[in-house]
Amino acid sequence: MVSIFARVCHIITRLSAYQHLLLILLSLYLILTSGWLMMGRSLRASASLWDMTHVYLGLFATLIACLFLISNSTGGKWRQYFPWLVGDAGQLFNDLKGLFKGKLPTSGGRGLFSWVEGIGMLLLVAVGLTGTMWFIMQGSSDALVWRSYHILLAKGFIGFILVHILFACLHLLDFVRN
Repeated sequence: MVSIFARVCHIITRLSAYQHLLLILLSLYLILTSGWLMMGRSLRASASLWDMTHVYLGLFATLIACLFLISNSTGGKWRQYFPWLVGDAGQLFNDLKGLFKGKLPTSGGRGLFSWVEGIGMLLLVAVGLTGTMWFIMQGSSDALVWRSYHILLAKGFIGFILVHILFACLHLLDFVRN
C-alpha cells in the first residue's frame, strides 16, 4: 500500500508543471465567466451553458488543485510554502525588511514569495471545496451559506492572483537585471 501511494505521489509530482498550467487556464475561465452565472440554492434544471461549465469545470479544478497542493507538499517541500507550520518566519522578516529598503525579495526558499504561493494554494483548494460543498448541499438552506463562503474565498483568490502576477513580474525584472 505504501509503495502505491509513493508511486502516485511521484506521478503527481512529475505532472505538477502541467497542473499549474491547467489551473491557470481553469481559474481564468471560471473567474471570467462567474459574472454570467445564475445559480443560487441549486443548479436549475434549465441551467445555462455557463452554469453547467462553471460547476463541472470547477469540480475538476478542485481535484487538480488538491493534487497540486499534494505535489507541492510531498518530500518535505511543504516547508517551503508553509514554514509558519513550524514557526519559521526568519526569511519572511528578512524579505519584508528588504522591501522597506527597496530590495526585491528572492524567489524560492521560505521567504515572502513562497509564503504567498502557499496561501494561494490553500485559497484555491478552499474555493474549490466550498464550491463542492455548495454543489453537494444544493436545494437546502445550507447551500446559500456555502455559496457565500465560495464567493468570499473566490474574491480572496482573485486578490492572490493579482499579487502573484505582481511577484512574477518582479521576479522577471530581477532576473533581467542580473
